Amino acid sequence: MRRTPISPLMKRTLVTLALVAILPLTGCQKVAGLYHRIVLHYKHAAALAQASPAPAPAATPTPALVPEAPTPPPAPAVNKSASAIVLLYHRFEEHPRKNDTLAITPEEFEKEMGELKDNGFTVIPMQDFIAWRHGEKNIPAKSCIITVDDGYLSGYDTAWPILKKFGYPFTVFIYIDYIGSGGKSISWDQLAEMRDAGVDIESHTYSHSHLTSPGYGVDATTKARVEKDIQTLGREGWLHKEIVDSKKVLEKNLGIKVDAFAYPYGTGSNDPHIRQVIKEAGYDVAFNVYGRRNGFTFPAYDQIGRYAIGGDTAPKLFDDAVKMIGGGDTGPAAEPAFAELAAASMITEPMEGSTISKTTPTIKANLATMGAVDPASVKMRISGLGPVPATFDPKTKIVSYTIPAPLAKDSYTVILSATVDGKLAETRWSFNVDPAAKSSGLDTTLPATTP
Repeated sequence: MRRTPISPLMKRTLVTLALVAILPLTGCQKVAGLYHRIVLHYKHAAALAQASPAPAPAATPTPALVPEAPTPPPAPAVNKSASAIVLLYHRFEEHPRKNDTLAITPEEFEKEMGELKDNGFTVIPMQDFIAWRHGEKNIPAKSCIITVDDGYLSGYDTAWPILKKFGYPFTVFIYIDYIGSGGKSISWDQLAEMRDAGVDIESHTYSHSHLTSPGYGVDATTKARVEKDIQTLGREGWLHKEIVDSKKVLEKNLGIKVDAFAYPYGTGSNDPHIRQVIKEAGYDVAFNVYGRRNGFTFPAYDQIGRYAIGGDTAPKLFDDAVKMIGGGDTGPAAEPAFAELAAASMITEPMEGSTISKTTPTIKANLATMGAVDPASVKMRISGLGPVPATFDPKTKIVSYTIPAPLAKDSYTVILSATVDGKLAETRWSFNVDPAAKSSGLDTTLPATTP
């Protein structure tokens, strides 16, 4: 027989009945009538309780089991002895003008792409190089990155088909003012097509002006625009436009993430403030035009170099690049060479980023801060001139060379190399030549900045 649960109200009723049940024995008729009414009320309440039993208590839900988060895979063991060369091209033309250092024939370019594979190189994407430097993935011991600068149309219709034949990834460094400007320039639609096909697109500033000497290295129209920007924005605002805004424009128009920066003419890589602006803009790496082997620990914003291939010396420059990581040898790369930047470690004449009015200057540098230099190994190169017969004084540690004929270009880069403690050390700096001095034939004396 099922037992009905006793509620608190029912308990109180039973106690009352117990008390009242005694009263009829006293002979009181009123009390006896009350007793009978209470009994009837109780029987009616019991019948209702029997018809509508109390609901069963709700079951306590069992908490769901939360699966444990999977253990992330261990980070790859990065080969820190690997290294990469970076090749830099500009234009691809069947019949380049004589002494055009920016152009290379399609035949020569295709030949070089084949020789990369023959010499045991693996061409890798820019993003693999960046990930390797972050310790996120490995790259082959002998890697190569191919870059094409400025945004010439020939990079789209001539170089790209050749690179497709080899299955090589590559990067284009674009400066904003040249996009869609007509003539030999690439368009936004063509850049979008390249993007969709997986070509990496990065920033090469807004105007392609020298960063240390605004207005140098560009045509008259661009120079006027740069000068107007400086008047309107200030020098710092102009620098922000060249570095930060150029990145934003590419990202907005193409829906991409820009990670790499290329210094125009390599200028600015020696300037700590410019490097800081590049870093704060969100770039992972910045490239100069100083050909070298790029190692795992090289500073990201001043020592990542590229071999600029072009002109009559293109085959030799390419050979030099390949030999930097043992061309023809598929074994592991040798320990990377090291370099010190002139602006940070030594006194030079002319100074980094300066403008000179003497068109036949004496180029000097004090190598004392580099350590034990092998005197026989000291070599000097000057952009546009090539190797020059500089002299080195082991006592004073000064290397010098006097330019014999008036300089004709707006800017020059000096590259020094020497063996220090058994390793190759290289250093570089750039200076500008006052156009007024070149056009007027003036040859005034340089300010005194003796090392």
